[in-house]
Amino acid sequence: MKKVAFYTLGCKLNFSETSTIGRLLEGQGYQRVEFNQQPDIFIINTCSVTDNADKKCRKIVREAQKINPDGYVAILGCYAQLKPQEIATIPGVDAVLGAAEKFRLHELIDSFEKAPTGQARVFNSNIEEVLDYHASYSLNDRTRTFLKVQDGCDYPCSYCTIPLARGKSRSDTVANVVRAAHDIAGRGQGAAAVKEIVLTGVNIGDFGLVNGERQETFFDLVKALDEVEGIERFRISSIEPNLLTDEIIEFVAQSKRFVPHFHVPLQSGSNKMLGLMRRRYKRELYAERVAKIKELLPHACIGVDVIVGHPGETDELFRETYTFLNELPISYLHVFTYSERPNTHALSIRPVVPGNVRADRSKMLHILSDKKRRAFYDSQVGRQCTVLFEEDAENIDRQSGLMHGFTENYVRVAAKYDPLLINEVVPVRLTGVNPDGHMEVEDVEAVLVHH
Repeated sequence: MKKVAFYTLGCKLNFSETSTIGRLLEGQGYQRVEFNQQPDIFIINTCSVTDNADKKCRKIVREAQKINPDGYVAILGCYAQLKPQEIATIPGVDAVLGAAEKFRLHELIDSFEKAPTGQARVFNSNIEEVLDYHASYSLNDRTRTFLKVQDGCDYPCSYCTIPLARGKSRSDTVANVVRAAHDIAGRGQGAAAVKEIVLTGVNIGDFGLVNGERQETFFDLVKALDEVEGIERFRISSIEPNLLTDEIIEFVAQSKRFVPHFHVPLQSGSNKMLGLMRRRYKRELYAERVAKIKELLPHACIGVDVIVGHPGETDELFRETYTFLNELPISYLHVFTYSERPNTHALSIRPVVPGNVRADRSKMLHILSDKKRRAFYDSQVGRQCTVLFEEDAENIDRQSGLMHGFTENYVRVAAKYDPLLINEVVPVRLTGVNPDGHMEVEDVEAVLVHH
């Protein structure tokens, strides 16, 4: 039995696909092991969102070679679709699989042989030919399960290579996603059961496109999933502001299972910059979405993606973004420093923002994010919530004796480590913020006994 190990870079979508590909290989008799357990085959699932993809890929390949110099190394994912020939020359790489071919890995893998240095085999279709939808979900990798519902994107944002890496927007059907959710719910019992599913995709608000035609909507999907027994929480990973409708917000506000947490990409608080970025909304619409959420769900957590240093962003336009974000009742920021991506429209925009200015702006927004998160956490003190305690390594620190989990509205909670709490949804009262910026709770052990 050959041993195979995976290393996943990037987003929740990549994790869902890695897990599914892993199960396909296990079905063919391969044994899945950890990266450091002398695998015969290393599979590296890559990302292309930033310009660090090349460096990260090369570093992980070198690490694989140290672990097993005779191991077979295959690279797949977004970076593999965008730059297959470049990856093929990396010493130690034996195969490169593009967007369509990665889901044929279980068919191709038996033919794999070590390649001469710099001569990896390339399996890569033109992205215009990548039309099939491949359902995926993660399992047993983390406490929460990532369920892919949509892939690809039709939005021509100036800075983004995802349409070039994943192709046109396409989706599963509501019936298939609901069937997958039932399957996930039935995979474990008691402490082993999946308690939370995170819906993921490239542009999940665009759900419903099958063979280029809109057959269903994301709202249809949300309503159907809310009826799935056996899953306590559904979380929407990220949704564009122009696709986050009033009916979705209103439904979540009275939902049985969808949690009050919205991650809504903004990218810039300046209408001029939003135009340069080719975004499909103005900041006024974004402010309306935030106001609607807070009106119906006062304790909802609202996360924001924002890009600094995009070409054309002057000091004045950046200040517009900072002021806009500072005045919004949001909970945290994901700050991305713009990086040049080949074959994107942003490369033709002037002026180019110097690297040191990009770094300064990023620092300012990170500080603002810390302030926003602390203010949001402070507003939650005294509330009764439920926490899903997680078993992921980053959420358990045995040295400090603490474990972590998240409330339904995405407040990170710290509590005394207790293995009985892992993967349990526990009612708690939030009592205060600790020096690390995490929420403390009142007497979890007593609650657990009662629970």
